[in-house]
Amino acid sequence: MKKLLSVYKQFAADENGAAMVEYSILIGIIAVAAIGFIIGIGMWVTGRFSGLCAAMQASNVGTCATGAGS
Repeated sequence: MKKLLSVYKQFAADENGAAMVEYSILIGIIAVAAIGFIIGIGMWVTGRFSGLCAAMQASNVGTCATGAGS
C-alpha cells in the first residue's frame, strides 16, 4: 500500500505531460498563424498582379497570358 501511495504521489508531482501538452498547443497556434499569414500574403500578391494585368490590358501596353505562372 505504501508503494502504491508513493507511485501515486510521484505521478501527481510529474509535470512533464502537462508541459508537453502546453507546448503542443503553442506549436499548433504558431503553425495556424503562419499558414494564415502565408495564405494572406499569397492572396495579396495575386490581387496585385491581377490589378497590374488589368491595367496593362486597359492601356494596350501589353497583355497577360492567362494561366501564366501557374
